[in-house]
Amino acid sequence: MPTGTSATFSARAAADVRRGLAKPEKELPSSYFYDTRGSELFGEISRLPEYYLTRAERGLLADCVAAWVRRFAPASLVELGAGSGDKTRILLSAMVEAGRGLVYIPVDISGAFLRSAAAALGAAYPSLAIRPRVADFTAPFVLGEAPARPALFALLGSTIGNFAADEAVSVLRNVRSGMRSRDRFLLGVDLRPSRAKDVSLLHAAYNDAAGVTRAFNLNILRHLNRVAGTDFDLSGFEHRAFYAEAAGRIEMHLVATRPQLVSVAGGEPVEFARGESIRTEISCKYDRATVGDLFDRAGLAVGEWWEAEPGLFAVVSGRPI
Repeated sequence: MPTGTSATFSARAAADVRRGLAKPEKELPSSYFYDTRGSELFGEISRLPEYYLTRAERGLLADCVAAWVRRFAPASLVELGAGSGDKTRILLSAMVEAGRGLVYIPVDISGAFLRSAAAALGAAYPSLAIRPRVADFTAPFVLGEAPARPALFALLGSTIGNFAADEAVSVLRNVRSGMRSRDRFLLGVDLRPSRAKDVSLLHAAYNDAAGVTRAFNLNILRHLNRVAGTDFDLSGFEHRAFYAEAAGRIEMHLVATRPQLVSVAGGEPVEFARGESIRTEISCKYDRATVGDLFDRAGLAVGEWWEAEPGLFAVVSGRPI
């Protein structure tokens, strides 16, 4: 959902907060991380030494996926949750080299950040038509002008991990609904701990020494104070992230360091006890079986599976069935 202070957006944000904080385990929608500052902070996270996910995915795109893109030769790329577009350049270069790349459609909820990234990519790839689309890809949305075919749809960065299984299937069904038989899909997934991947690697990735992830987590409160009529005191919460083994996911929380009362526009104040937390994000981890199940339920068939180091990170291709 786009950032802004319009009455409609503010009312929706306040309703989301009221609904999330009324749950037995308080939570906030992770989409509110991504105002302009949140998008910038996530860009910093992706460059941290502890955050292996971006480096692993970029390596796979450069070493394996780019050659596949040149063979597939898509006429357009539709990227969901596009962000800064740094990794996208690998795919766009492969498309241009294949001689058929015509259109790039980045889809993101942070309008200002998206338009800035799209402008930079437009300057770097003058032969491509860049058509940014500000939208929440977790809900059904329309791209506007249909992408040139065949189209490559991409959801990278392990973004799919931010959704529980049923929600992830819904997201993939949104993608599938826009695909035709010759289109293809690319998905980036972080893999579960195993003998080849210690859980400490995950813990470090979400608890970096520089505190950037902490700032990113707290920024969701700052954003909601601005758009949802809340009055969270950021100094009264601390960042906590851990791997929940039974659920196969990282959970990110903000924990109240003292008792406090938080106002929410249109509702009663919400009380927090010391030590009570708000879950702000999940990051599910996968293996071949869980990815296969998501694809099957969404109407997609798994194609290629590219893996960075044994058990570290994977990029998976899919086709509609």
